[in-house]
Amino acid sequence: MDFGLDLFSLKGKNAIVTGGNTGLGQAFALGLAAAGADVFVPSLVSDDGETQKLVEAQGQRFAGMTADITAPGACASVVDACFEQLGSVDVVVNSAGISLLDDVENFDRAKWDPMIAINLTAAFELAHEATRYMIPQRSGKIINIASLFSFLGGRQSPAYAATKHGIAGFTKAYCDELAQHNIQVNALAPGYFATKITEATRSDPAANQRVIDHIPAGRWGDPSDLMGALVFLACRASDYVNGHTLVVDGGYLVR
Repeated sequence: MDFGLDLFSLKGKNAIVTGGNTGLGQAFALGLAAAGADVFVPSLVSDDGETQKLVEAQGQRFAGMTADITAPGACASVVDACFEQLGSVDVVVNSAGISLLDDVENFDRAKWDPMIAINLTAAFELAHEATRYMIPQRSGKIINIASLFSFLGGRQSPAYAATKHGIAGFTKAYCDELAQHNIQVNALAPGYFATKITEATRSDPAANQRVIDHIPAGRWGDPSDLMGALVFLACRASDYVNGHTLVVDGGYLVR
């Protein structure tokens, strides 16, 4: 039996990270690189090269392409490009997502449809296309980014809650079919993290305190708090973990 730290190494693995140029997605890309993976980032718009520089500073290769992953055929092009540029498709992190908020009487299809397309349908399509490589090689890790809203409701967020509940269900369904091919499909559910998207809440003293009061750890999460969980789900150490949603929330759900 192998109980060494090599179980947590991603050396020689290639990972696709959607949304990998900003926020938690960028942190995921860097966490995988720190563990030894080369990283492929599809992005809707070209970034300033920051993610590439940070990944390469870890001694890893970076590749990417401009792609709207909600467009027909885009996800197939992404996995093919990853294979062609890096040599394999070993890990997929479905972290791209958007959140549009509004009161229920104003929340219409114009807000609903784009969230379903990127948060749920694109995650399905990318995972589906990745299996073209993972099934023949009899290995692979698909990590879907869920949320506390995979378990809760939430005011002004019917589409976000629906997509994140959907991600949890999709994770279980794909596990049920792909485990036989030695492919692990799991989800990572972050709680409240200090990123640009939460800056407005954190800068409002009353709103900030309401969040902290609900977290037993007594603080917002830092993106680095997710790295151990992400690397675990991406490496050999989790080869018998499948269909699970791993919550990293400082205890938010228990209070």
